[in-house]
Amino acid sequence: MKNVAFIINPFSAQQNYKPFLEALQQRISEPRVYLSESIAGTEKFITDNFENTSVFVAVGGDGTISSVAKKLINTDKILAIFPAGSGNGFSRETNFVENLDDLLEKIVNHQFWEIDTFLVNGELSINVSGTGFDGKVAKEFEKTSRGFINYIKVSLKTYFKFKPIQIHFSSPEFQQHDGKYLMVNVANTRQFGNNAFIAPHASTIDGLAEIVLVQKFSLFYGAGFALKLFSGKLKEDRNLTYLSVPEIEFSVDTNDWHIDGDYREIPSPIHIKVLPKSLRILS
Repeated sequence: MKNVAFIINPFSAQQNYKPFLEALQQRISEPRVYLSESIAGTEKFITDNFENTSVFVAVGGDGTISSVAKKLINTDKILAIFPAGSGNGFSRETNFVENLDDLLEKIVNHQFWEIDTFLVNGELSINVSGTGFDGKVAKEFEKTSRGFINYIKVSLKTYFKFKPIQIHFSSPEFQQHDGKYLMVNVANTRQFGNNAFIAPHASTIDGLAEIVLVQKFSLFYGAGFALKLFSGKLKEDRNLTYLSVPEIEFSVDTNDWHIDGDYREIPSPIHIKVLPKSLRILS
């Protein structure tokens, strides 16, 4: 395990990393561990340990994983995950579970597969990013303590006062979809997290991103939308449109985005570009 580094976000899952760290120290003599306090600190640790490390293990949620992954893009380094976030969408989609023995066995086997990632105006995303309603929710969610229940509370509060965003696509090919939307998601995997499948047919190995256009809907439709969202049965209808693209550009009248669940301010125009087979994942 000398060529393995564990990067832990101590703020994920209400600081529930201590049991993981204790279990790791029981199984491995002097594991190389970094407790991250910032994205900049994580990046420096990876840079300083890049040459003597083949597997970087991200211990945290999708935001933590994304901050580790962006330093490994288009390299021969392998990303591994111990999920410790609130939604864990990306780890669910890449078959990582909260089982340390299972993770260590994968590390010993040292097998990997290559997946796509994508950029939003140059910012790396590995899972699902978006603007509109969920961008606003991400902004408000940052003001609360983490957790699925708080996320639902913030979402409901935001929904009733949220005004649809205006989208304009640069290419004539897509301008028939110009209009007002509740939210626009860009999906590399199927789910946000917590088994909420916003793009049930998305794939990490097809070289395409799923652009999900969601119009603001009635509460009656919303009940069915939520049921289909959590059962993986969403499909295109009058309120929901999917565009499968390797690259796309559009303008939107808000700067509120989330990148893999973490809030960002990103000004228009927005350029989405898929990076095919750009990240090695432990399998």
